[in-house]
Amino acid sequence: MSADDLVLTPQGVRFHGRIFPCSIGKSGVTAAKREGDGATPAGVHRITGLWFRPDRLARPAPWARAIGPSDLWCDDPAHPSYNHHARVPLAASHERLRRPDPLYDLVMTTDWNWPRALPGRGSAIFLHQWRRPRFGTEGCIAFARPHLLWIARRAR
Repeated sequence: MSADDLVLTPQGVRFHGRIFPCSIGKSGVTAAKREGDGATPAGVHRITGLWFRPDRLARPAPWARAIGPSDLWCDDPAHPSYNHHARVPLAASHERLRRPDPLYDLVMTTDWNWPRALPGRGSAIFLHQWRRPRFGTEGCIAFARPHLLWIARRAR
């Protein structure tokens, strides 16, 4: 295990020697993650991508990718782009990365069920901004904005 690993503990997420309070899936943590179950997958996770809204914040790291109006994340287990970045138009089920609220102003993708996604094992397990402390997510791990930025600036 390395300092770049995200370790979900009962106290929060450990990253680079610090523990950050977080919100997890509204169904809790599971070792048997399934698409749409509202649970956060148990285990050690690694950051695989960093996306940001350039109209709302500065680039947090040199390797961060700007979120544009066409950026999506496919969550349709039957589609070849399942649990991968996609662009409009996409008829399959998906999430828009460019949201009207601030939750996805900064998004880090994880290695959960990626890059070789197994259909139905869960998709879009992101790190993003929380609505408020302890407000359940759809399976993502959410943080206060200053903590999310701290993590993004140190992620590799």
